[in-house]
Amino acid sequence: MTIKKVTSHPSQNEALIFERSQEGRVGYRLPELDVDETGIDEIIPAELRRDDDLDGVPEVSEVDVVRHFTRMSTWNYSIDLGMYPLGSCTMKYNSRLNEKVARIAGFTNLHPLAPEGESQGALRLIYELQEDLAEITGLPGVSLQPAAGAHGEMTGVMIIRDALDEKFGEESKNRRVMLVPDSAHGTNPASASMAGFTVKTIRSTDEGLTDMEHLRELCDQGGIAGLMLTNPSTVGVFERNIKEICDTIHEVGGLVYMDGANMNALVGVARPGDMGVDVIHLNLHKTFSTPHGGGGPGCGPCCCTEELSKFLPKPAIVKDGERYRLDHDRPNSIGRVKAFFGNFGMMIRALAYIRTHGDTGLREATEAAVLNARYLAAKLEEDFERPFAPDPMHEVIFSHKRQSRKGVHTLDIAKRLIDYGFHPMTIYFPLIVDGAMLIEPTESVGRAELDDFVDAMKSIAKEAQEDPDLVIGAPHTTRIGRLDEATAARKPVLKWTPDMGKQAEAAG
Repeated sequence: MTIKKVTSHPSQNEALIFERSQEGRVGYRLPELDVDETGIDEIIPAELRRDDDLDGVPEVSEVDVVRHFTRMSTWNYSIDLGMYPLGSCTMKYNSRLNEKVARIAGFTNLHPLAPEGESQGALRLIYELQEDLAEITGLPGVSLQPAAGAHGEMTGVMIIRDALDEKFGEESKNRRVMLVPDSAHGTNPASASMAGFTVKTIRSTDEGLTDMEHLRELCDQGGIAGLMLTNPSTVGVFERNIKEICDTIHEVGGLVYMDGANMNALVGVARPGDMGVDVIHLNLHKTFSTPHGGGGPGCGPCCCTEELSKFLPKPAIVKDGERYRLDHDRPNSIGRVKAFFGNFGMMIRALAYIRTHGDTGLREATEAAVLNARYLAAKLEEDFERPFAPDPMHEVIFSHKRQSRKGVHTLDIAKRLIDYGFHPMTIYFPLIVDGAMLIEPTESVGRAELDDFVDAMKSIAKEAQEDPDLVIGAPHTTRIGRLDEATAARKPVLKWTPDMGKQAEAAG
């Protein structure tokens, strides 16, 4: 008996919507034209009208469209399907209530140019969110204008630059060195450079901490404007010398900027302002509920000390009695950094997240995030190399050191994880760890799912020793196998043409 091989099952080999096109097939019917077509040249000039009759647009029925995109949607991985163990990204599940609040008509239908008298609810929401973030960080000056984390960084270092200019005058031109640990987020040196600073890198110790001796050595060289520090760092370790670090920078006249992207490990437990930090940005699109990833929209508010608050972007939200208004009269401000006031929808979600958790709930979420990461660290350290010994905070880092002896590398492990039904972890970051695997389970993952993830990782570690080719060739269960990602990134095909299907057939 011969079994015919199925090669075009719709759930396995979904053709492009262009390839599904059949001439004359449509999903709509327009009424007959009942107006005179004469005089159209006067209404729409010929040079503004199409003359190609929409050639190339797929001709498909309604059911074709619905089934095509529904089938593809079932292939997607989402936060509703499972955990995203992406270190340094905080891809956690958030309550649908936050989304519901953000869709209240009075918020969604409010025009950004509406007068203050008609925007009191929105202005109050922004003001109260600022107050909450000030309490969470211990830094009273807050601006919600920045549209993302790196944007918040840029805002923060611009504030530092202007503050130094005011304090030191002409001499500040000789203070243009920004120190950045090698364990910081990669956007830190980029933001410092864009603001006109020269970046010098601080080494990390064997424990993944900032090397205090090297820090003092660089400070002795002079010209220090400040320090940009990610805490906890990208290796998941809390800088236990944070107060000493801040004091060292302050002693040479510099200011301390803290990258708050990893605040998911600190909220409700520790406040950067109490540690001596002068400026920080937060990622509302990570720590405080907004959906993360995809390039935006985001919100990266900048918080600072009372002394630096006059430099914050304008306009500022202020409260006069029982009314709220935009304060444009801020002569020391670095200026506007975002059109209108920022991404308002992100602020609604963040305030809903904070208020529904409350102070005890925020602390509990932080403690659960740290506990989950430490649970993974304890469960997997026998199978994967841990480059740094200190207990991790909200994320734990491993290396492919043991697996690479069999030719299995971090990318292979990540691809094989897909076969087990999990989204891969962050790979090859931070750069100071060879073959880095950065894992952040977040507080929204329960023990049962953590155990499933541990089992998958242990199984992959065993495969790497006993059948390395199985891991190297992964993934095996996806509709598309291992891609040549370097070529795809360097030579992307961005436009479909009718001959592509024939070329694919010819290639087998």
